[in-house]
Amino acid sequence: MTMRLLGDTATLTGRSLRHIARSPDTIITTAIMPIAFLLLFVYVFGGAIDVGGANYVDYLLPGILLITIASGVAYTAYRLFLDMQGGLFERFRSMPVARSAVLWSHVLTSVLANLISLVIVVGVALLMGFRSDARPLAWLAVAGILVLFTLAITWIAVISGLSAKSVDGASAFSYPLIFLPFVSSAFVPTDSMPAPVRWFAENQPVTSIVDTIRTLFAGGSVDGEIWVALAWCVGILVVAWAVAGVIYRGKAS
Repeated sequence: MTMRLLGDTATLTGRSLRHIARSPDTIITTAIMPIAFLLLFVYVFGGAIDVGGANYVDYLLPGILLITIASGVAYTAYRLFLDMQGGLFERFRSMPVARSAVLWSHVLTSVLANLISLVIVVGVALLMGFRSDARPLAWLAVAGILVLFTLAITWIAVISGLSAKSVDGASAFSYPLIFLPFVSSAFVPTDSMPAPVRWFAENQPVTSIVDTIRTLFAGGSVDGEIWVALAWCVGILVVAWAVAGVIYRGKAS
């Protein structure tokens, strides 16, 4: 059963990746908005924002990477919704295809597509002056956190794609995810925020994830900070995966 699931997932992931290869504008479009934010905040607002003397592009990049992922997973919900509306799931039910392979193929496609978008955004940041003191292990830790975060919110996208009633509704869930970094330490230190906003910013997942990535990029010690970030990612992933599974079984029954 496990080998069948792996084989079916690989086949369906290849199908999804071929769709993206025929439409590379999907990845380009995903990267455009985060790059626009990067340019806007660095060159327009950066001089007015006090981040303790640090290079603002270095401070900003971790939050922009999370926005990139949030933008990218909207396409996962969109593609999943189209597959459902096109009757693909019904056709697969009549074939010897592992049921969960359908969802996992969309999830893996999301991870791979988002990794490409992240590389593009980091490349632009390097051209804008981003520099990192991170050692190879720290870069691997950053990559691991970003992949885990992508998995977590991709399963939220799966929930949206399975339960949406329209194409617009399928991808609209990403708007709050894109907005969330703005109420965090992604763009400005939380010390400058009013008390209620500061409390929310310091106790939501984006701040702990952004602060951890920022510290890793700077070559610093993350201490217990990384465990908070990982706990948020794993917690969201487990809950979203479980809910998506319940909804999918209901649709497939």
